[in-house]
This record gives sequence, C-alpha cells and structure tokens, in this order.
Amino acid sequence: MNFKNENRMQALRDELESELDPELVPADGSSLYPAMVAGTSGSDVILELGPRVQGACPLAEFDAPPENGSRLRVALRGQEEGLWLFSIREARALTAWDDMEVGSLVKGTVIAVIKGGLELRIGPLRGFLPASQVALHHVEDLMQYGDQSLVCEVIELDRGKKRVVVSRRAVLEAERDQHREEAMGELAPGSVRRGKVARMESYGAFVDLGGGIEGLLHVSNLSHRRVEHPNEMLKIGQDVEVQILSVEEGGKRIGLGRKQLEADPWENALERFHEDKVVEGKVRRIANFGAFVELEPGLEGLLHVSQLGPGRIHHANEVVKPGDDVSVRILTIDAPAQRISLSRLDPRGALLGSEEAAGSEEIEEILNTKESLGTNLGALFKKALGEKG
Repeated sequence: MNFKNENRMQALRDELESELDPELVPADGSSLYPAMVAGTSGSDVILELGPRVQGACPLAEFDAPPENGSRLRVALRGQEEGLWLFSIREARALTAWDDMEVGSLVKGTVIAVIKGGLELRIGPLRGFLPASQVALHHVEDLMQYGDQSLVCEVIELDRGKKRVVVSRRAVLEAERDQHREEAMGELAPGSVRRGKVARMESYGAFVDLGGGIEGLLHVSNLSHRRVEHPNEMLKIGQDVEVQILSVEEGGKRIGLGRKQLEADPWENALERFHEDKVVEGKVRRIANFGAFVELEPGLEGLLHVSQLGPGRIHHANEVVKPGDDVSVRILTIDAPAQRISLSRLDPRGALLGSEEAAGSEEIEEILNTKESLGTNLGALFKKALGEKG
C-alpha cells in the first residue's frame, strides 16, 4: 500500500465531505458517495452531489450513457482545477470488495491462462484460480477453460494488494458431497444397484455407483467359482449389477457383491452329486497336498495327493496340471461346509478308466448278479477274466 497516496486521498475525502450536506456523507465509512446525473459534457458525465458540489465521471466507465436524473454511488478519484473527479468503476469495485468474503461464492469469467492457473474477471475485480483448484482432478491443459464462466468459492482476500484467490474445486467437492449424501440415503444392505467398473486391483474391482460413490467388489464376491483376479470376469468401463453388502464408516467403505445375485450351486448340490458317483471335472489349481477340481461353476472338490493314482505320488503336478479334464469319484460331500473330497481311484484302488478298474467293475457286477445256486465261483471268474468256458 502507498501510504502517501492514501493520506492524500483521505485529505481530499475530508475536504469533499466538509462541502457536502451532512446527510450525503457516508455513515458506514465506505467511501461511496450518492450522486445524481446532471448531464454529459464531451467524454464526461456531470454529477451533482447536493446543491453545492459538482463533479465529473468518465463516460467510458458506463455500459451505456446514463439518463439525466438517475441516481448512483460513486467513489472519489481526485480533484483537478477545482473539479471533483469521481469513478463509478471504482465504486463498483469497492462494492464488490464489501460484498465479498472468504467462503462466499462468486461467478467469474476466464480471461487468461497465466502461470500457475487462470485469471478470472469477477465483476469489476480480477481473481486468480490456481491450477490445483480448477477441478477435482489434475488438469493438464487449462486452455479448455478459456472464456468459460465458472462458479468458485473465495478462499483468500487481500484488499490492500487487491488480491482475490478462488477455488472451483471447493465448489465441486461440496456438490459431490451433497450428491453423495443424497445417494447414500438410497444405499442399504441388500439393495441392488447398477454401476460402472472404475478401476481394478488384484483383490477386487472398484465400482462407480454414481453421485461420487464407489464400492469395492471383492474377488471373493465376484462369483461362486474361484476368481484369482477381477480381470478374469470384468473390464474397465463395464456396466455391472451389484448388491450392497455393507456400508461402513459413514459410507466411506461400501462392500459389493455379484455372486449374491446368482443361484448358489451348493443349495441343491446333493440333488446332483452323491458319494461314489463318478463325474468329469477340470483341474483348476495345484497345491502341495493335491489338486482342486471344478465339477461345475462354483463347485470345487479336493483331489488329495493320496487319491491321485495307485502307487506313491509326491506332488500333484506329477500326474495332473491346471486345465486337465479328469474323471473323479466323489468320496465325501458336505454341503453345509461346502467341501467335497475326490479320488481318481475306484473302491478297489484301481485308476478310474484303466483296464484294472474295468475288470474290477465287471467282477463286482458279476458278484452282485443273482445266479442260480448251481453256478460255481470258478465259472464266474472265468467270465470276468475273458477265459473260454
């Protein structure tokens, strides 16, 4: 601030106010004086401030020539050859300063891209919008905002330096929070929503539910079958239907599920599978203690290393690998615990599908066949082994 000029202006204001009628002297200390348009003279508008004081204001400061007799407020600009000089532009700026405070909302038009951000015209004032406050995310090219009108929040004011700093991000965050709060009222565990896959991590996918709300669709809730990574079933931008599983920490943590909207294969598993049934399956993964075999989507059983084949097998990868189709026999099935144990051996220890297993099956069939009491055991074994009677 130039104190010399400020002292001079204060002396001029004191002199002007000594000539004015008392009721025309600003009582609020705003330095704005009521005036009436008396006419125009060249490039000036002639003003009257009571019966004894006249002054001039540049016509260029008006949007259109003012009508005679119209009333307005002006700011003192100086004195020249005994004529008081006023400014309506400065009065508007002073009014804008008086009406502005930190936290208030203003509307400004982008007039330039400058170092570190944007310059805005906010009424008669200039404002600075830092690049970090332009949007919710980083903006690489600020030129796209040229000539746009933006609603911003005042975050810094320095009247002495005529500095106004604003933030559009603060406004966007407030709008997002409001939309989020409204949307949160519609989110309840058990409700079903549509969303869009926003991004993926190894442990799950984040789904945009709208209104600035994201939820986590964990891999364990993607499908009834085992999923190692969400990209096995999803892609970025995909529309998905999900169920709200949980809402925690005021909506900051939202758990989502997709498999909950599908039929659980375990619900009627005992209607399709039972002990000793031989079924086809696919090896999904290998562990030190055996292999996991998928019998149908969402239904897996453990093929223990001891049940992989006859003889001693140290590791499952000696005989099977992921993707192999295998015939297995169900040893046990526990639907409540969702556990199935499998074997590649028949009840007599022969490998399923082998000649030994086929012979054992035929012998079993023969032994179970109701024959006449005169049939001798030797004949039965000859039949089983393919010998001629």
